[in-house]
Amino acid sequence: MIAAGQTVIDPVLERVKTGIEAFDDLVMGGLPRGRTTIVGGTPGSGKTVFATQFLAHGITDLHEPGVFVTFEESPGEIEVNMASFGWNIRRWREQNKLVFVDASPKDRDEIVVGDFDLAGLLARILHAARSANAKRVVLDSLTQLFDHFVADQTTVRRELLRVAGALKKEGLTVLMTAERNSEYGDISRHRIEEFVADNVVILRNALDKERRRRTIEVLKMRGSRHVEGEVPITLVENRGLVAVPLSSLRLEQQSSTKRVTSGNAELDRMTNGGFFRDSVSLVSGATGTGKTLLVTNFLAGGVAASEKALLVGYEESRGQLFRNARGWGVDFEAMEAQGLLKVICLYPEAQSLPDHLLTIQQLVEEFKPDRLAVDSLSALERIAGETGFREFLIGLTSFIKKREIAGLCTATNKSLIGGQSASEQHISTLTDAIILLRYIQEHDMMHRGLMVLKMRGSEHDKHIRRFTIDGKGMHLGEHFTTAPDVFGDAAAADQTR
Repeated sequence: MIAAGQTVIDPVLERVKTGIEAFDDLVMGGLPRGRTTIVGGTPGSGKTVFATQFLAHGITDLHEPGVFVTFEESPGEIEVNMASFGWNIRRWREQNKLVFVDASPKDRDEIVVGDFDLAGLLARILHAARSANAKRVVLDSLTQLFDHFVADQTTVRRELLRVAGALKKEGLTVLMTAERNSEYGDISRHRIEEFVADNVVILRNALDKERRRRTIEVLKMRGSRHVEGEVPITLVENRGLVAVPLSSLRLEQQSSTKRVTSGNAELDRMTNGGFFRDSVSLVSGATGTGKTLLVTNFLAGGVAASEKALLVGYEESRGQLFRNARGWGVDFEAMEAQGLLKVICLYPEAQSLPDHLLTIQQLVEEFKPDRLAVDSLSALERIAGETGFREFLIGLTSFIKKREIAGLCTATNKSLIGGQSASEQHISTLTDAIILLRYIQEHDMMHRGLMVLKMRGSEHDKHIRRFTIDGKGMHLGEHFTTAPDVFGDAAAADQTR
């Protein structure tokens, strides 16, 4: 198995790049040239987008014209449906860079092509390919072809194998789409792949806890290595289909020894000089314990050191965050005016987790911050299942570390006096530092306590420190001498990992 994100170019097979971001890494540089790939998926999984993007990349980036054979939608419908991804299909047709072979049914009761003989269709495809000097051919969707030849499926398979063989002899790289009946059943409804496919790619759009989770899987790549398992994907306007591989599995990022301030001098002393430059730290605590305050200090500390800081908020609006900062003596408006701070607030349910990850990556690429804070992960946790959420966390933490950005994330405990949040369970092994904030009852008084539970690669203060919050921010005091074991669950869980 090859780790996601690890590009290994096969020295024997020539590769054809698909233009599907990060997917080519999964197949060692692209699809093998001159071979046939089946892309299977349930309705709405993105098969036609995949196919169109494959052709679009060849036309716009590699000067490779293409042929689109459509058995389902008309060319006009495809032009309209694909326009939102930034593909000007009409212009390509006018320039003879993309040629359509329209085999779509004009009437649902009409047989698409000749009576169990695809010779006529093959002749049309070859003529289109030669006239445009095409290098790529898409057949979308073979399921529609089979549905019109219910009487003799064996003959259709034989004819389809003949078509695929003829196209390969022409040196064309062929991509065929086929529908599936279920996300984890047969590869295609009519078992086409057994007869014509050198490679098999599966697109899924599975329902996971009342939400859809899109993935792509390279099931088969004849004579070539590929990344195994499902990889998250998403559809992005003006970009098309984007894969989001778990690149952190490579674990190749460097480890910096440079320290950066947390924004609180006493917390810096507790962490033996502050956070590492390329580290990701987690602040976990119940509501009201001061998580957003620590984020504010973290951002302000960076700006004070002339560093650029980015805050992505998922729980509070910009107005609330700016008001809270003013209440602690921090002027976010002035920091933004200096060009050193950028605050973006997003509604978690507005998009999927892969989309949120891509949004954060785009913000980082554009703003180029030295620090990144995400407040809070718990808000994002509610919009995805366990697998999808952990994939997001792996992608986020690996991206932060690769960019050598100081990252700080928050997670909210459901219990006011302790326990471990689900977010904390998922991210604790991925973070370099964990700071726990808890309410601690002492006699008839409720106090706040702070503990540095984990500081990877560094010594740190092991005490539970009292702290108070006022108009000037957080003030750490003496440690508790007889505090209840409200940190025990989280500490024990972390020690077992």
